[in-house]
Parts: sequence; C-alpha cells; structure tokens
Amino acid sequence: MKLHEIKGTARFGQPLSQAHGAVILVHGRGSSPHDIAGLADVMPGAGLAFLAPPATGGTWYPQRFLAPLERNEPWLSSALNVIGQLVAEAQAAGIAAEQIGLAGFSQGACLVLEYASRNPRRHGFVAGLSGALIGPPDTP
Repeated sequence: MKLHEIKGTARFGQPLSQAHGAVILVHGRGSSPHDIAGLADVMPGAGLAFLAPPATGGTWYPQRFLAPLERNEPWLSSALNVIGQLVAEAQAAGIAAEQIGLAGFSQGACLVLEYASRNPRRHGFVAGLSGALIGPPDTP
C-alpha cells in the first residue's frame, strides 16, 4: 500500500543536477510543504536544492509518536520511504549522502529523526525541531 508519494514535492533553490548539496524539509501534521519551505529562508542556501514532500492529508502517520510502532503502520513505513526516495534521487544526481541535510518540524521532525536512526550513515545534518524518535520509550 502506497500512502505517500514524492509527487507534489515542492522543489526550490538549485535544481538537483546543478546543486552541491540538498536539504529535505519535512512538514508537521496538518501542515504542507509550502509551510516548511520558509525554513529555507534562514539557511545559507547558495547552491542547495531544497525538497519538501507532501504528506497525504497533511499527516505522515495517524497516531502520536509515542504509540506502539505497529499502530502507525503502514503510514510510517510509507512516509520513511518518501524520505528514502528523495535521498536516492539526490544521490542519483551526484550529491553525496554527507551533502544531504534532513530537517523537520513536529511530526516531520520525528520522521527525519526516525529515518536517520534507521539509516545510519553520515548525513550533511539532521535537524529535528520539536520532535523525537518514534515509538514508546522502551523501543529498542
């Protein structure tokens, strides 16, 4: 089941083919790519591609971030897949993983932190603004 798609991703800054780095911006619940796009205004963006994907219905996953993981499925896996697809797209354009930043707010923050945790590698940066890893406190 595919709940979220990269179709509709807001793209601004340099095109990926011309950028020396990329930043994936992930919005919070009830928000949109255009809302999180304002974060790029406070980043030194010369030469960067910015990608802000949309959550279906403005929600990446239905339950609170502390709910058992299975209660947020299949939405959570679908949302993580969107980030993975955008990272892969940037890498296919010649941008190294360490030149790709991930930033999110609220539910989007939880999502980028979870993505980084599940995909341990060097990232350009990971910024979780008002977020935490997803799952109950005893989740390994």
